[in-house]
Amino acid sequence: MTKKTWIKKIKQACEDAGTYREYFDSVIDTLAGIMEKRDDAEEQFIKTGGHAVVMHTNKAGATNIVKNPALVIVDDFNKTALAYWRDLGLTPAGLKRINEGALKGKQKTSFGDVLKDLGI
Repeated sequence: MTKKTWIKKIKQACEDAGTYREYFDSVIDTLAGIMEKRDDAEEQFIKTGGHAVVMHTNKAGATNIVKNPALVIVDDFNKTALAYWRDLGLTPAGLKRINEGALKGKQKTSFGDVLKDLGI
């Protein structure tokens, strides 16, 4: 996905969550750039076979199984992006921190409170 598309998608998600503020635009722009690069890295990972581990020969000539460097890059982008998603209130923890009441459901009234309201 392009950066421009990510900007629209992130901004819409913020609006839907009720956390969008115009002064978040630079943060949204940064997150969109990270997501675009993550998408590119993920595409490269898939093009190279999408294997989680690969064989690597080090300087000494020893061959070992290592985590695929392309997968490591995708994972790093995801971890970096998660911090931005959270700061924008687009994760449950982030939204709760921004708006404690957003995740609370309506409190149920106890039977005693109902009777008290009725004057009984």
